[in-house]
Amino acid sequence: MTRISRALAVAAAASLAAAACSSGGGTTAVPSTAQSQPSGQAAKGDGTLTIGTTLPQTGTLAYLGPPEFAGVDLAVKEINEAGGVLGKPVVKIDTDSGDTTTNIASQSVDKLLAQKADAIIGAASSSVSKSIIDKVTGAGVVQFSPANTSDEFTTIKDDGLYFRTAPPDKLQGRVLGDLAVADGNDTIGILAMQDSYGSGLADQVTQTAEAGGAQVVERVDYDPKAADFSADVAKIKAKNPKAIMLIGFEETAKVVQELVKQGLTADKHKWYMVDGNMSNTNYLKSPMGTLKGVKGTIPGAAAPAAFQKRLLSVDPKLTNYTYAAESYDAAILIALAAQAAKDDSGKAIAAKLEDVSKGGEKCQGFKACADLLKAGKDVDYEGVSGPVDFNDVGDPSVATIGVYQYGADNKYDAAKALEYRRGDISG
Repeated sequence: MTRISRALAVAAAASLAAAACSSGGGTTAVPSTAQSQPSGQAAKGDGTLTIGTTLPQTGTLAYLGPPEFAGVDLAVKEINEAGGVLGKPVVKIDTDSGDTTTNIASQSVDKLLAQKADAIIGAASSSVSKSIIDKVTGAGVVQFSPANTSDEFTTIKDDGLYFRTAPPDKLQGRVLGDLAVADGNDTIGILAMQDSYGSGLADQVTQTAEAGGAQVVERVDYDPKAADFSADVAKIKAKNPKAIMLIGFEETAKVVQELVKQGLTADKHKWYMVDGNMSNTNYLKSPMGTLKGVKGTIPGAAAPAAFQKRLLSVDPKLTNYTYAAESYDAAILIALAAQAAKDDSGKAIAAKLEDVSKGGEKCQGFKACADLLKAGKDVDYEGVSGPVDFNDVGDPSVATIGVYQYGADNKYDAAKALEYRRGDISG
């Protein structure tokens, strides 16, 4: 058993023991037109950092929208309370990313580029981000996702302008695959949505689980827009695996209904979920106990209680905190990079993002780090989501994966996450 497998075996036992003991969208004013530059100098920003968001207000990941918007809102609030960037308040413009069934994200990017956004935070969906990355980075604007996990972004052509605070699925897939093996499952069935996120994560889970001695006896990459999943589930049922991996988005609720209908319930087969379908609202219409004991992984550390309290100050209705910390860190890092570059243009920000994430004096929060920058010091921003520490392709080089477990109420308790942190996630 590998070191991570042993660690997860302990984590799995602790998780089961714990379970046994208990059952956006506003727009601010648009900045003035760009200032003219002296002859012979490279074009710079207009002096006002404008951050756009393209995050899910609608679509299959809409449940992730509120915490992501709240994370950005809180960051911009704190940045502006600390004096803003380059002596001016940061401007924030929110738009909807929709999902891959619509053209909303592309239209949103057009709107943000027209309003001179220097950096765009989003999208949440890897497939949506892929659909807009050429338009964003081609305009010389930073694209910074708090939730993209597809491995494809590690090598995608981006002119050095794409960054993310969520770790690539290479890590989540390793943790999930090892978790299933550590739980004693030697046969695994996989139901994965067919897109860059679902298929990529399924590949990594398969590789890790089989390296650990398990066998993936059936894998079905399904159309998430399908009206019916009976044939997909039937293929899994025919192989009768001990564990079933559910890799998808909102449509997983329908997949769950079909699993129950065909007798593949969570008390007979161990179910595992991922960040795209780990939700405390998506399964409330299912009979109580349907998800009891189901485990799932979410990249990033659980939002600390003090941070949750600050988030509630900008969105009192918030109940889900997934990717709130990553969204907050994205906005703070963009602001610090602009401050370090003394330039709010996209390319200047991108050139400083790696520098402000590692290697200097450690600091937390915008004000503390900005004060160090103003004093002429290098900074190493320590995020709420983790150290971040960007590598040279814009991926965090240190990351945390949380392991969660559902109770009888078809909800998971974020406060009971068992976290696994790993450095050098590129290998």
